[in-house]
Amino acid sequence: MSTAEIRRRWLSFFEQRGHTVVPSASLVSDDPTLMFTVAGMVPFVPYLSGMVPSPYVRATSVQKCIRTNDIEEVGKTPRHGTFFQMCGNFSFGDYFKEGAITFAWDLLTTSEAEGGLGFDPADLWVTVYEDDDEAHRLWSDIAGLPDERIQRLGKDTNYWSTGQPGPAGPCSEIFFDLGPEYGIDGGPATDDDRYVEIWNLVFMQYSVTDVKSKTEFTIEGELPKKNIDTGMGLERIAFIKQGVENMYEIDQVRPVLDLTAELSGKAYGDNDADDVRMRVIADHIRSGLMLIGDGVTPSNEGRGYILRRLLRRAILSLRLLGVSDPTFKKLFAASYEAMREAYPELNENYSFIERAALNEEATFLRTLSSGIAILDDAVTEARSAKETLPGNTAFMLHDTHGFPIELTLEIAEEAGIEVDQAGFTTLMQEQRDRAKADALAKKGQRADLGVYKTLRALGETTFLGYDEFEHESRVLGVLVDGQSVTAASEGDIAEIVLAETTLWAESGGQDSDHGVIVGDGFELEVLDVQKPVQGLVVHTVRVTVGTVAVDDRAVTKVDAAYRRGAQQAHSATHIIHAALRDVLGDGAHQAGSYNKAGYMRLDFTHGEALSTTAKSEIEEIANLAIRANHEVVAREMPIDDAKQLGAMALFTEKYGDIVRVVDIGGPWSRELCAGTHVSNSAEVGMINLISESSVGASNRRVESLVGFEAFQNFAAERAIVQELSSNLKTPRADLVQRVAELGAQLKTAEKKIAQLQAAQLGERIPELISQAERVGDVKLVSASLGAVGSGDDVRGLATDIRDRVQAEAAVVVLAAEVAEKPVLIAATTQGARDAGVRAGDLVKTGARILGGGGGGKPDLAQGGGTDVTQIDDALLALREQLRGA
Repeated sequence: MSTAEIRRRWLSFFEQRGHTVVPSASLVSDDPTLMFTVAGMVPFVPYLSGMVPSPYVRATSVQKCIRTNDIEEVGKTPRHGTFFQMCGNFSFGDYFKEGAITFAWDLLTTSEAEGGLGFDPADLWVTVYEDDDEAHRLWSDIAGLPDERIQRLGKDTNYWSTGQPGPAGPCSEIFFDLGPEYGIDGGPATDDDRYVEIWNLVFMQYSVTDVKSKTEFTIEGELPKKNIDTGMGLERIAFIKQGVENMYEIDQVRPVLDLTAELSGKAYGDNDADDVRMRVIADHIRSGLMLIGDGVTPSNEGRGYILRRLLRRAILSLRLLGVSDPTFKKLFAASYEAMREAYPELNENYSFIERAALNEEATFLRTLSSGIAILDDAVTEARSAKETLPGNTAFMLHDTHGFPIELTLEIAEEAGIEVDQAGFTTLMQEQRDRAKADALAKKGQRADLGVYKTLRALGETTFLGYDEFEHESRVLGVLVDGQSVTAASEGDIAEIVLAETTLWAESGGQDSDHGVIVGDGFELEVLDVQKPVQGLVVHTVRVTVGTVAVDDRAVTKVDAAYRRGAQQAHSATHIIHAALRDVLGDGAHQAGSYNKAGYMRLDFTHGEALSTTAKSEIEEIANLAIRANHEVVAREMPIDDAKQLGAMALFTEKYGDIVRVVDIGGPWSRELCAGTHVSNSAEVGMINLISESSVGASNRRVESLVGFEAFQNFAAERAIVQELSSNLKTPRADLVQRVAELGAQLKTAEKKIAQLQAAQLGERIPELISQAERVGDVKLVSASLGAVGSGDDVRGLATDIRDRVQAEAAVVVLAAEVAEKPVLIAATTQGARDAGVRAGDLVKTGARILGGGGGGKPDLAQGGGTDVTQIDDALLALREQLRGA
């Protein structure tokens, strides 16, 4: 049975039983505490917790998930994957334990011919929470399972909670017995790999407080509405039904695994280490495909960093299989073909996905080449010194260049040297400890979203700001320091929730409004407006006058000038997006934006820097669209109708069934957008592109000033041009040529000065050699040269002196001041190196004293620092180091 067929049967089974089929949410989670959607229930948390009223009493979904906390286990176990699909059925105050158990047993054991999954009941075991007599009885009555196949386990495995105060409850897990050839007898309680967990039923029936850990909490009482949350692992069912050994061999993953074997010339199944690498590649390519398809692009931060790590682990695994050529074009195409039936939206986005993946591959292959060059130098130095490769070098390669320790070990082993693995492990653990501490600190800074639950239950905040700048409403809630209070007084920073508001909450790239909230005897300065949970607008305010209390009448007043500026900037974002696509083609797709009064930035998909001509053309098209005075029309419609009209949906945004479409000049710019806009394009005033830069291997960013701020910038540049023209006594039309001529003259003069300085330094060689002294086993030429033009001058002088004393065991150490910073160069002859002296060791010692760092090869090394007053002390320390060598 194909994976897509299992998915279809799941949705059909529950739809026939009154469940609303909910499409998979994006892998990019709406939950601010999560980077990704890590479980099938994540999109339903607001409904399960009661924070947001559920739009349905029963729901089912097959949810895309990404989880990377066990990334090191990928490929090593049968069922660890970074991307997986979770089939779920949910009840919000409707059916409970009996219904959940009945549905699960029926779907699993109904024959394939009748639309079920066709499991033999004799192969199924269940676990229940140790005190859940009701679940034990239901499994016995409904499924007819004997007592020995219903095992009672403790809180650590069979009790679910979020780890925070709130809903919780016992759970029941269903396991499939692979058979005696896979392990010991005894059921799931043995914790043996023979028993594969395939389905978890969570009975959300209690409210817990005083949560100390997963197993330590206080049950406060029963929930007023009991919920069901279940999750069946689609990949686990697939590998069992398809008769393969693990999730990497199912039909949605196996094509990439087989192609990897073909590209590497290795047979899958012949070598355990190679098999793990092939499975890692198959898993990570699929994860990369799905993440990019949901709008994530490789970067050095957040979600983009996780994606980058997955893609680079795949490339490195390929290298360990002996594949060094680019392969992503073939591998991603294979994964796309395997996944497109289940996720047809990949058809729309595949050109973008492929471009992002290929750009990242090309970038990392270049990085890999430079990293290998660094490793080769380190290996050569360690081999000549008959030492191990330092742990800090291995860690630097891992941390900076993405080298796994396995690759470093392999290259080092080929060279016949060992690696300080203990040192590497220590540095890795220190990094993990820092990351853990940082994560805990960030977690502590997050507000407890549960505080908004009661307020959201009062209804969705109505936004009236499209048509009104002022509106009277009622204060529904007041929060101070995250706690609900009855009132806030003058001087307090508080959060205010209203029934309606005209103030825009930051979203869709548009910054929040400025303004005030006023009422009888109070005035509140609005500092920020946010949506901490779906449908709830929260105003962060400073109470400047009086006291504001729950149930007070309050008027929201938008700062009209700021809002107009924000509307100009938001409409300018759409205009520039359209202009970009006119110039660069449909591949230039918005990947993020931010706009506020007077300023906008737009991230877009494109693999190379914009030429000067392209930037000018984009700016011209945008300003011509402004001058054309296009009508700006906003209208609401079903999302399918909007797509038929060609309205652009952005990867990073979430849309409901009814969407708002904003047209500028009709179809020229037609996007799904909830933000506020001008009435016609002429109101934007002016657009002035001020920068274009890279924000990743396949993303670019343009920034622009808008409206009056754009005019001010042009005026400032005009004043600069007039001043230059006056000072240089050159007409404006000739100014560029005149500045270029002056620049050329300056470069010529600097070159002549450098040549003179180098010649003067060269003249000092005989004097410096004559002042050499015997220190330990070597002859030392050491001097502080004072201020010089460049570090290259010092380096050249050091090598020239070394050439003059090549026949001796000699060391040259020179220090100088370059651009007010100390520079230190050490050079050694062969005789000195035979005596055990290495230039890199000397430089490291001196650079530490200078307040910096450095290094290099045994024959030549360079360092520097920040404190030129320590140059003499650094040279003295090197002399003492040689004396003790």
